[in-house]
Amino acid sequence: MRHTSDIMEKLRLSRPLAFIDLETTGTDIGKDRIVEIAIIKIMPDGANISKVKRINPGIPIPKESTEIHGIRNEDVKEAPLFKEVANELRQFINNCDLAGYNSNRFDIPLLVEEFLRAGQNFDTDGIRFIDVQRIFHLMEKRTLEAAYMFYCDKELNEAHSAEADAKATYEVLEAQVNRYKSLKNDIDALAKFTAEDDYVDFARRMIRKKGVEIFNFGKYKGKPVREVLKEEPQYYDWMMKADFPLHTKQKLSEIFNDLMLKKTN
Repeated sequence: MRHTSDIMEKLRLSRPLAFIDLETTGTDIGKDRIVEIAIIKIMPDGANISKVKRINPGIPIPKESTEIHGIRNEDVKEAPLFKEVANELRQFINNCDLAGYNSNRFDIPLLVEEFLRAGQNFDTDGIRFIDVQRIFHLMEKRTLEAAYMFYCDKELNEAHSAEADAKATYEVLEAQVNRYKSLKNDIDALAKFTAEDDYVDFARRMIRKKGVEIFNFGKYKGKPVREVLKEEPQYYDWMMKADFPLHTKQKLSEIFNDLMLKKTN
């Protein structure tokens, strides 16, 4: 289906921009599957082409997921498996930049994982990713005064007084925990919730600090990936055989192969 978008006329596009949204069996990038995918491809001339597909995930759809998106197991029983439509979808978004809401952390990683499961390497090199949620968080006012007014409905009259700011921050956190029932009233959980890292793989098993790849889990958490692989190459074999996302394994292999190449030169 092709339409013309007045809003998109304000965007200067050098190539198509594909907005992607997924409905899934859950939120685990390594294990969960797509049950519906919608893609709206905005062309440089402002026209848009949409594609929506139901997908048989090959695994049961949990009740709690159905309660969110309304898609039941019987609704996708006769739908194609992802591997049966993978080539069609890949061609549809070929030469597109990709956009979505929280797409950098969920939709794109899960979509790439599905392509890899289908035996198709979806190369992300050169693709520009636009996360609308990230723009929202960066552009809307995020000062302490704004947070204090929003969550506590009070003006911060002594802003930039250290004591007043510290007290207001404490009140804001209390208000956030009370407002958002999904937030656990636990410091460790809150610390993890608010963490943000430069990641190597979409699952964030490896992060990057000052240009160095660092393991972000397990017994080697905090240690450089290349250093660990040099000293214990069997750790690479273990990770490749273990139940890690395919994208994690792909990035680990790239690091390992680069390490071996430098070793032989």
